[in-house]
Amino acid sequence: MYRVGHFLEKDRDKLIAFMQAHPFAVLIGANNNIPAATQVPLQVKIVGNEIKLIGHVMRKTKHHLAFSANEHVLALFHGAHAYVSASVYEDPASASTWNYSSVQARGTVKLLDEAGTRKVVEDLTNQYEPHHSPSAFHQMSDEYISHHLKAIVGFEIMVTELEGVFKLSQNHPQGNRENIMEYLSQSDDVQAHEVAKQMRNSSSS
Repeated sequence: MYRVGHFLEKDRDKLIAFMQAHPFAVLIGANNNIPAATQVPLQVKIVGNEIKLIGHVMRKTKHHLAFSANEHVLALFHGAHAYVSASVYEDPASASTWNYSSVQARGTVKLLDEAGTRKVVEDLTNQYEPHHSPSAFHQMSDEYISHHLKAIVGFEIMVTELEGVFKLSQNHPQGNRENIMEYLSQSDDVQAHEVAKQMRNSSSS
């Protein structure tokens, strides 16, 4: 992350809200100094003053072996991002850039037993499937659930460090920011539109 004062977000509540709004994260571990990563949906739970990340992964994968060998992990939550051309700056003879939002959560991972893994899958499914859905957790047979639980393992990450960078051209004069928001709003890229929206919201907050 581009850890510069203009862009660092230190409000813990805003960082948690961002993670909850962007739960499909990149989870990174290492085994014998060899990194391994996977993309996985995470539940962000607040227990007292602690932040826990809950999820599950396939067994016997490189990332599962890394989490088994080394409890230290990094979860990367990322939001919309967009290229910003310096051609819209008041002084266009400048470097272009990239705007984005990202939160990194470091912590220690604990792998769960079968009962814990079942609870993880149940909670995650219930979060996204309506109770009346034919794909709701309670609609699945115990035989089906037990069969698939053998291939996965649940985990719980205790977050020990939280860092966020919301790089939204805060270091630019208002004239540039207005031009950038207009430039992004006219893009065909839906992510550019989201970045423009974030910029407007940050200006009004």
